[in-house]
Amino acid sequence: MIWKPNVTVAAVIEKDGKYLLVEEQTSNGILFNQPAGHLEPEESIIQGSIRETLEETGYVFVPEAILGVYRWHSSSDNITFLRFAFTGAVIDYDPDRALDAGILRVGWFSLDEIRAMSYAHRSPLVMECIEHHLAGRRYPLEILSDIN
Repeated sequence: MIWKPNVTVAAVIEKDGKYLLVEEQTSNGILFNQPAGHLEPEESIIQGSIRETLEETGYVFVPEAILGVYRWHSSSDNITFLRFAFTGAVIDYDPDRALDAGILRVGWFSLDEIRAMSYAHRSPLVMECIEHHLAGRRYPLEILSDIN
Protein backbone atom coordinates (compact mmCIF):
# COMPACT_ATOMS: atom_id res chain seq x y z
CA MET A 1 0.00 0.00 0.00
CA ILE A 2 1.25 3.47 -0.86
CA TRP A 3 0.84 6.13 1.81
CA LYS A 4 -0.69 9.43 0.71
CA PRO A 5 -1.14 12.63 2.71
CA ASN A 6 -4.36 14.64 2.69
CA VAL A 7 -3.73 17.67 0.45
CA THR A 8 -5.34 20.86 1.68
CA VAL A 9 -5.38 24.51 0.67
CA ALA A 10 -5.74 27.53 2.94
CA ALA A 11 -6.14 31.29 2.59
CA VAL A 12 -4.39 33.59 5.07
CA ILE A 13 -6.14 36.92 4.54
CA GLU A 14 -5.31 40.08 6.47
CA LYS A 15 -7.27 43.31 6.25
CA ASP A 16 -6.76 46.36 8.44
CA GLY A 17 -4.69 44.37 10.94
CA LYS A 18 -7.24 41.57 11.30
CA TYR A 19 -7.27 38.03 9.90
CA LEU A 20 -10.21 36.20 8.39
CA LEU A 21 -11.07 33.02 10.30
CA VAL A 22 -13.94 30.58 10.38
CA GLU A 23 -15.41 29.00 13.49
CA GLU A 24 -16.44 25.49 12.61
CA GLN A 25 -17.94 22.37 14.12
CA THR A 26 -15.42 19.53 13.77
CA SER A 27 -15.15 15.98 15.04
CA ASN A 28 -12.91 17.49 17.78
CA GLY A 29 -15.41 20.19 18.80
CA ILE A 30 -15.80 23.83 17.81
CA LEU A 31 -12.51 25.16 16.45
CA PHE A 32 -11.07 28.11 14.51
CA ASN A 33 -9.21 27.89 11.20
CA GLN A 34 -8.34 29.90 8.16
CA PRO A 35 -10.66 29.27 5.23
CA ALA A 36 -9.26 25.89 4.22
CA GLY A 37 -10.15 22.47 2.95
CA HIS A 38 -9.27 19.52 0.81
CA LEU A 39 -8.13 19.87 -2.77
CA GLU A 40 -10.72 18.40 -5.12
CA PRO A 41 -10.07 16.27 -8.20
CA GLU A 42 -9.54 18.17 -11.43
CA GLU A 43 -8.89 21.56 -9.78
CA SER A 44 -5.60 23.41 -9.51
CA ILE A 45 -4.12 24.18 -6.12
CA ILE A 46 -4.81 27.89 -6.65
CA GLN A 47 -8.42 27.22 -7.74
CA GLY A 48 -8.87 25.13 -4.59
CA SER A 49 -7.92 28.05 -2.33
CA ILE A 50 -10.35 30.36 -4.16
CA ARG A 51 -13.17 27.80 -3.96
CA GLU A 52 -12.65 26.95 -0.28
CA THR A 53 -12.59 30.61 0.71
CA LEU A 54 -15.84 31.31 -1.13
CA GLU A 55 -17.58 28.18 0.19
CA GLU A 56 -16.55 28.78 3.80
CA THR A 57 -16.80 32.59 4.04
CA GLY A 58 -18.75 34.11 1.16
CA TYR A 59 -15.66 36.16 0.21
CA VAL A 60 -14.09 36.11 -3.26
CA PHE A 61 -10.37 35.52 -2.70
CA VAL A 62 -7.61 36.55 -5.10
CA PRO A 63 -4.37 34.71 -4.25
CA GLU A 64 -1.29 36.92 -4.63
CA ALA A 65 1.48 34.74 -3.18
CA ILE A 66 2.23 31.42 -1.54
CA LEU A 67 3.10 31.56 2.16
CA GLY A 68 4.41 28.04 2.19
CA VAL A 69 3.78 24.33 1.99
CA TYR A 70 3.32 22.70 5.38
CA ARG A 71 3.30 19.08 6.53
CA TRP A 72 1.48 18.36 9.77
CA HIS A 73 0.58 15.04 11.37
CA SER A 74 -2.57 15.04 13.48
CA SER A 75 -1.91 12.47 16.18
CA SER A 76 -5.55 12.55 17.33
CA ASP A 77 -6.75 11.49 13.85
CA ASN A 78 -3.53 9.74 12.70
CA ILE A 79 -3.70 11.76 9.48
CA THR A 80 -0.91 13.67 7.78
CA PHE A 81 -1.87 16.90 6.03
CA LEU A 82 0.06 18.65 3.29
CA ARG A 83 -1.17 22.27 3.31
CA PHE A 84 -0.62 24.81 0.55
CA ALA A 85 -1.17 28.22 2.17
CA PHE A 86 -1.80 31.36 0.14
CA THR A 87 -2.11 35.02 0.95
CA GLY A 88 -3.96 37.64 -1.03
CA ALA A 89 -6.97 39.90 -0.94
CA VAL A 90 -10.73 39.61 -0.93
CA ILE A 91 -12.48 41.58 -3.65
CA ASP A 92 -16.16 40.82 -3.08
CA TYR A 93 -18.50 39.46 -0.41
CA ASP A 94 -21.88 37.77 -0.61
CA PRO A 95 -23.50 37.96 2.85
CA ASP A 96 -26.44 35.85 1.66
CA ARG A 97 -24.36 32.94 0.38
CA ALA A 98 -25.04 29.62 2.12
CA LEU A 99 -21.78 28.51 3.72
CA ASP A 100 -20.37 24.99 3.97
CA ALA A 101 -21.98 22.69 6.50
CA GLY A 102 -20.26 23.00 9.85
CA ILE A 103 -19.29 26.68 9.50
CA LEU A 104 -20.77 28.44 12.51
CA ARG A 105 -19.32 31.90 12.06
CA VAL A 106 -16.97 33.94 9.88
CA GLY A 107 -15.05 36.84 11.37
CA TRP A 108 -12.09 39.17 11.28
CA PHE A 109 -9.87 38.75 14.33
CA SER A 110 -6.92 40.73 15.68
CA LEU A 111 -3.60 39.05 16.31
CA ASP A 112 -4.17 39.31 20.07
CA GLU A 113 -7.59 37.64 19.75
CA ILE A 114 -6.15 34.84 17.63
CA ARG A 115 -3.31 34.21 20.06
CA ALA A 116 -5.73 34.23 23.01
CA MET A 117 -7.84 31.50 21.41
CA SER A 118 -4.91 29.29 20.42
CA TYR A 119 -6.43 26.49 22.54
CA ALA A 120 -9.26 26.37 19.96
CA HIS A 121 -7.20 26.40 16.76
CA ARG A 122 -7.97 23.55 14.39
CA SER A 123 -4.25 22.85 14.10
CA PRO A 124 -0.89 24.47 14.85
CA LEU A 125 -0.87 25.51 11.19
CA VAL A 126 -3.31 28.35 11.97
CA MET A 127 -0.74 30.31 14.00
CA GLU A 128 2.26 29.09 12.00
CA CYS A 129 0.81 30.52 8.78
CA ILE A 130 -0.07 33.83 10.45
CA GLU A 131 3.46 34.11 11.85
CA HIS A 132 4.89 33.49 8.38
CA HIS A 133 2.55 36.11 6.96
CA LEU A 134 3.69 38.62 9.60
CA ALA A 135 7.34 37.78 8.84
CA GLY A 136 6.75 38.73 5.20
CA ARG A 137 7.10 35.31 3.62
CA ARG A 138 5.86 35.42 0.07
CA TYR A 139 6.63 33.08 -2.82
CA PRO A 140 5.45 33.64 -6.41
CA LEU A 141 2.41 31.74 -7.59
CA GLU A 142 4.38 30.78 -10.68
CA ILE A 143 6.22 28.11 -8.71
CA LEU A 144 3.06 26.01 -9.05
CA SER A 145 2.38 24.22 -12.32
CA ASP A 146 -0.90 22.65 -13.32
CA ILE A 147 -0.47 20.11 -16.10
CA ASN A 148 -3.54 18.45 -17.54
